[in-house]
Formats: sequence, structure tokens, C-alpha cells
Amino acid sequence: MRICVFGAGAIGGLMAARLARTDADVSVVARGAHLEAIRAHGLTLVGTDGVRDTVAVAAAENPSDLGPQDVVILTLKAHQIPAAVPAIRVLLGEGTAIVHAVNGIPWWYFHRHGGPLNGKRLAAVDPGDAQWSGLGPARMIGCVVYPAAEVVQPGVVRHIDGVRFSVGEPSGDQTDRVSAVSRALTEAGFRAPVRPRIRDEIWLKLWGNLSFNPLSVLTHATLEQLAGFPGTRAIARAMMVEAQAIAEKLGVRFPVDVDRRIAGAEAVGAHRTSMLQDLDHGRSMEIDALVTVVQELGRLTDTPTPTIDTVLALTQLRAGTAGLYQSAGPA
Repeated sequence: MRICVFGAGAIGGLMAARLARTDADVSVVARGAHLEAIRAHGLTLVGTDGVRDTVAVAAAENPSDLGPQDVVILTLKAHQIPAAVPAIRVLLGEGTAIVHAVNGIPWWYFHRHGGPLNGKRLAAVDPGDAQWSGLGPARMIGCVVYPAAEVVQPGVVRHIDGVRFSVGEPSGDQTDRVSAVSRALTEAGFRAPVRPRIRDEIWLKLWGNLSFNPLSVLTHATLEQLAGFPGTRAIARAMMVEAQAIAEKLGVRFPVDVDRRIAGAEAVGAHRTSMLQDLDHGRSMEIDALVTVVQELGRLTDTPTPTIDTVLALTQLRAGTAGLYQSAGPA
């Protein structure tokens, strides 16, 4: 199986390094110093036990150097993908599947969803239908990312925690291609269950991200502080309740209640969210895929989102004044 990881940063680097130790033919698309280090010295993974493992992988900035693949694993941030569509297309053959290992509500959410919104396109995460038209929803396999990793220096990725990548077809079917992806990830040492209701799991992860991430940007507080302070805990809870109302109208089932989900976030401890880390390091933020799209879904389902609207506006302005955010357009 030819597998290309497009965006071999922290999570992409973790996946590529482990997959390269299997029988799969693995390549990566990267850029800058990270790319040069991988080319010169290989891709190094520092495991949770501190053991370093370096593997040789084909690495390119121009995907045309790699050719068509059986599977492309997308590990970019959601807002980076529209501009990358022409480069991704170079890797696609007739039957190439794309594993969408990206945080937030995916642009293909309503592909084979059923119901009155079946086939609906989402402006917040796919402005101008760039991905729907350029990649096509039929290629997509959903993937919920649980591991934590970081690039500690060019060419070196540290695995912090977690081994689960849940995968699933938008249709819920157990297809040959999703089974093959699950097997490949399992052989690489990950847990990769195939979920017949992948959207349920997408929402479960999003539930915390859509509330705690923007609140962390506004307050510079850790998860433990946000969940432990009564005022911010109440704001996060209100956002999650609004999101739950939307999701349940779309047929989503939550396996835990909101208070248990908040307790889980608090138990993580003094963790700075990914969005706050982006602010710290001057990187563009995942606001639209985590929050703006939920506002858009609220409007589509006639669900009021007053708390989400307020926190979103404040976060957009905060990120915008830092030069780290430009709206994809009206929801």
C-alpha cells in the first residue's frame, strides 16, 4: 500500500514514522527546515519512553515527486487545506482514499448523511467549495485524532501520549478501504477502530475543543484553571449545551453527559490548549473548524447559540488583532 502523509508535522510525523516500520510504502509532504532534516537524516520519533527511532522516508515539498498514492493521510489544520487542494490532487489516482485526520467539523460532514441536509456544504470550513469540488467527498474517510505529539526540532517528533485514531466512512459502511486503513494503522502500533457512527466521535472530541480552546485564548488559562473557576466553567458548559442541542438535531448520540465531559477536561491538568499554543507561537488558529462552523450549524438547524456567538466574536477579534486569523466568510 502506498501511503502519503500530507503535512508531516507533529501528528503527521508520528503516523509516518510508525507506518514506515511496516510493509507500507510511506512518503511525506513537508516543507522548510523540517523537510530538509528528514531528507538529510531521516524522520526521528522519540517515543513516550524516550527511545529514539529514526526511519528513512521519501520526503518532498512538491507532491508531483511522489506520484499517485493508494491512501493520502491529511494532517494539516483545517484552514490550511483549501489552499493545498491543487497539491493534494497530484497524489490522487482513480481509487485513492483520503483519511481526513483533521480537528473539528469536516467540510464533508453532510456527505451521505441522510435527511434534509444531505449533501449540504459548509461555508465556514470550505469557502468557495474548494475541497468539495477539488477533492470530492467520495474520497473521504473520517478520522478522529487522539494522540498528542510535538515537533521538538526539525526532523524530530516527540510522542507525548495516546495511540488511538478512530476511523469511519461517512456512510457508516464497513468498506474494504476503511478496513485496509484500519489494518495499516494497527500494524503501525496504533489503535484504529472502525466506527459506524464516526460523526458521534467527531462531536465528542469537538465538544471540549469548541469551548475550552477559545476561552483559553481569551484568558490565557490552562484547562485545569478554566474548568475549576466557576465563571469560565459555566461559560464552557453553556457553549457545550448549545452544541449538544445542534448535534442531537443532526442525529448525534453523546455517550457521556456535559458535566462528565468537563470533569474529563479538568483532569487533564495544567494543559495549555492547542489554540492557546498557536497564539503563543504566532501561528494561525483553528477557529472556523472548531467554533465558527458550529455557529453555522446552529443557523442551519434553527438552534440559538448566544454563548457560542459571544465567545466566537471575542476570539475572532483577539486572533485578528494578533494577525493570526482571517474569517473564511459568513456562516
